[in-house]
Amino acid sequence: MAEEKAIEKKAKVADPVAASIDKATQEMIVRAQELGIDTCFDRAVTLKPCNIGNQGTCCKNCGMGPCRLPLGKGLAEGEEDTRKGICGATPNTIAARNFTRMIAAGAAAHSDHGRSVAEVFLSAARKETDAYQIKDTQKLLDIAPYFNVATTVKSEDGQDLDRDIDEIALEVAEVALREWGKEEGELLYLKRAPQPRYEIWKKLGVLPRNIDREVVDIMHRTHIGVDQDYKNLMKQGTRCALADGWGGSMMATDLQDVLFGTPYPLQSEANLGIMKDDHVNIIIHGHEPVLSEVIVAVSQSQEMIDYAKSKGAKGIQMGGICCTANEILQRHGVPLAGTFLQQELAIVTGACDAMVVDVQCVFQNLANVAKCFHTKLITTHPMAKMEQDNVIHIEFDEHHALEDAKKIVKLAIDNFENRKGKGSFIPQYKSPLIAGFGVESIKYHLGGTWRGDYFTLNDNIINGRIRGIGAVVGCNNVRTRHNEGHITVVKELIKNDVIVLTTGCNAIACAMEGLLTPETAQVYCGPGLAEVCEVVGIPPVLHMGSCVDNSRILLAATEVVRAGGLGKDLSEVPAAGSAPEWMSEKAISIGQYVVASGVYTVFGTTFPTSGAPVFQDYLFKGHEQLYGGMWDFEPDPIKHAHKMIAHIDKKRKALGIDKARERVLMSMEDRQKLSAA
Repeated sequence: MAEEKAIEKKAKVADPVAASIDKATQEMIVRAQELGIDTCFDRAVTLKPCNIGNQGTCCKNCGMGPCRLPLGKGLAEGEEDTRKGICGATPNTIAARNFTRMIAAGAAAHSDHGRSVAEVFLSAARKETDAYQIKDTQKLLDIAPYFNVATTVKSEDGQDLDRDIDEIALEVAEVALREWGKEEGELLYLKRAPQPRYEIWKKLGVLPRNIDREVVDIMHRTHIGVDQDYKNLMKQGTRCALADGWGGSMMATDLQDVLFGTPYPLQSEANLGIMKDDHVNIIIHGHEPVLSEVIVAVSQSQEMIDYAKSKGAKGIQMGGICCTANEILQRHGVPLAGTFLQQELAIVTGACDAMVVDVQCVFQNLANVAKCFHTKLITTHPMAKMEQDNVIHIEFDEHHALEDAKKIVKLAIDNFENRKGKGSFIPQYKSPLIAGFGVESIKYHLGGTWRGDYFTLNDNIINGRIRGIGAVVGCNNVRTRHNEGHITVVKELIKNDVIVLTTGCNAIACAMEGLLTPETAQVYCGPGLAEVCEVVGIPPVLHMGSCVDNSRILLAATEVVRAGGLGKDLSEVPAAGSAPEWMSEKAISIGQYVVASGVYTVFGTTFPTSGAPVFQDYLFKGHEQLYGGMWDFEPDPIKHAHKMIAHIDKKRKALGIDKARERVLMSMEDRQKLSAA
């Protein structure tokens, strides 16, 4: 009997190879199982998802439910869908309410991140903190006009004089913060989109008024007995998503660049093998970089390095998980420890002296795993605490950021001594990478200093060397094999000459696989893309930052339109979006603002509207008629990639560039004429 129970218990843990394609992750899953520590991979085996919830047709928005409306085998053609909740809500209404609530939560998460950055930016502009200064004045001058902030003043004799940079910073900060709750008008950043795209939004009545109002609007209209028209619900869902993508997220990215520096390409490494047994290992995890920026600076100070050596360590090794990782990577080269699903495993190494978390995608089970080791788990955000008694809370305050950071780093160093003699298990897997691509650096690398625009990228799309652009982003999902969807989709795209722009955990997955180096091009790319990468010296997969930095992809696509030759709107560009392993509500908000921006977008793993086929058809086909972009769903990663390629080919045909063009050697005079144009 005891033997049968042991067999039954063994059957309920994850198969490491089936759980992940990553060798380091496989080793750490085995290590955790040997130590009797359950991880998300094991819990995914024992905890099955709700099929009705997966279909999007479970409503729990009042106390009479939950009302569960399973689709079952589906409806025969022409058969009426008679499913109803207690209040009479149809599957379309329920699925649309659930979908828009996901948009509201995702937009709130990203945009509240932006608000936090704006508040710190205001403190810096007011000179209220020594921890933050304006690092990129040029970026400040570039974005100020979008906030209607003048960068020059007229002298008495009519000359344009440069305004004081501190005055500009303060005014930008004040105007930016008002975008969350202003009473009149529309979001200022909407005008950054191509004019035809803005006019579509205006015509359809989806221009966001302010960020907070659009989130509150959704929460009101999805209350029982309010909005019961799935098309009207999605109109507000679109307005809220645009407030995220062309509002809170975009402002977060811009203000972070001004405060912390605009990213430019740099080298680093990725995977759990970046941790060092003889160093103090500090892992930063979450999404907001305002504190982690200071922690990185403090950890690199001679004072802290000397203190670490006094405790027997050779130094301090920083590493990152999730999007805080991408933030400190792209500006400082801090290596990536892993993706969302590897957060528990970083502690299971036994070498993590402190894990510092802020907001979003942080497992509560980290506290339980930390109990098994010496690791100090430190929460830092007032809205993100844990109930377990072994968690330390050091609340971030921008006015005392240096003090907070020093306290955290010292706590980690002091904890290093508690690791002595206990042993550690660090998997010896890591890959080199180049990260830090943004709108500005792509201009430089593809356009050259003499041109400085996106013409070269457009030219290579027009002449067929590059087939098109694939934006592959998003989370990991433990319901599918870790990193397999990400890597398969990306490899299939670059094999077919599609250049890939990536953010978030997809970017980390690509880094772990070694796809973020120029050498990758000769191994995995089609001949056209390989040629471009070799000449320019860039990877075929460009790391563009964290998940809020999807705004960089929107602006890069806007630059493509502005450079000419590939249509007048984002919907005409040979481009497609993808989230192969999505799991968070932020991904739904991102997907909706990308679709509303005119871009075909494919999700993998599962889709939360499959139980309401009429509503899903509206997202998949109706949206294309409205916005020129549409949702699609494909769990098979090869088919997923080829749906994107087929869409790119359709756009190439519409532009008349589906046939190879003769290559013409251009003279310098010809190039100068193009530049002047």
